[in-house]
Amino acid sequence: MDKLFKDILEIEGVMAVILFDFNGDPVYKNLKTLPSKEFKGKNWAALTGVLGPTQETEVVFDGCMMYTVRSKLGFLFVIMDKSAPGALVRLNCSVILPSLNQQDSKPKHLGRFLRRKDD
Repeated sequence: MDKLFKDILEIEGVMAVILFDFNGDPVYKNLKTLPSKEFKGKNWAALTGVLGPTQETEVVFDGCMMYTVRSKLGFLFVIMDKSAPGALVRLNCSVILPSLNQQDSKPKHLGRFLRRKDD
């Protein structure tokens, strides 16, 4: 997944990229400049629960911004400082979203064509 998020992580001002499943468990995390103590000990399950059916959101805090987008795997969080280009982050997320959603899809096998029909 590092290859998938490479472009987002190279954007100046991006501090972290974290992908949570719908239970709040991290599937992928790259804490580029975000201290790991900021990540640990937080109730991420509560945050993902609050987001519910939300497709995307952008939250501005005192020192940083957080962009969140929903995928088939869960929620993708991009944490960035206020000087980061938010439009570029949103654009990159929308570009990788189809690839991220394919990660969840099950491979299709020839078995579906070779099944015997029950008469």
